Amino acid sequence: MCGVTTVKRKRMPRAEREQQMIAVAEQVFTERGYATASMDEIAELVGVSKPMLYEYFRSKEGLLLACIRQSRAALREVTEQATAGAESAEDALRLGLQAFFVFIRERREAWSLLRHEMALIGTPASDEIEETRRQQTDLITSLMSGHFDSEDTLRAEASAEFVVGACERLAIWCERFPEVTPEIATGYAMDLLWTGLSQRAI
Repeated sequence: MCGVTTVKRKRMPRAEREQQMIAVAEQVFTERGYATASMDEIAELVGVSKPMLYEYFRSKEGLLLACIRQSRAALREVTEQATAGAESAEDALRLGLQAFFVFIRERREAWSLLRHEMALIGTPASDEIEETRRQQTDLITSLMSGHFDSEDTLRAEASAEFVVGACERLAIWCERFPEVTPEIATGYAMDLLWTGLSQRAI
């Protein structure tokens, strides 16, 4: 049995029950891996019947997709909140990067689902993970439009893709070094990224 505590079943609104199922599934998928995780185990840990899981999500893949979509929404929310009050391009980039690195430190299960796409290539889950990258790229492109010269839209998008790809690899590297805090990781990223981007700041 994995390290998730079994939830004692009680009557609750559908939306709340769904969130409970997703939270447990997220941990099980992270600990077991998607292929090994079973709906029986997830149902037992949540404290519901397996047919109820299927009623909510139709399949194990449907449950995985729900987990990924929720993680993506959470990442978008923290990024937007962090950059909302930025007064300069440099401040906006730093706040956005730090929000990302804090997210992956505090939401390890969610981050694990978002990054372990190699085993899911060719599946709807792979598409959902790529949509997460697209989301972050769009957010950064939008941010640049407010703080950078936005006439060259292709360059703006290319820059955003570079930022997303670089930070994703840096985040994976950080997993090997727990002593690298979100603040340190943000500093490393800014040292490299801001050198080029600062030339385009308004």
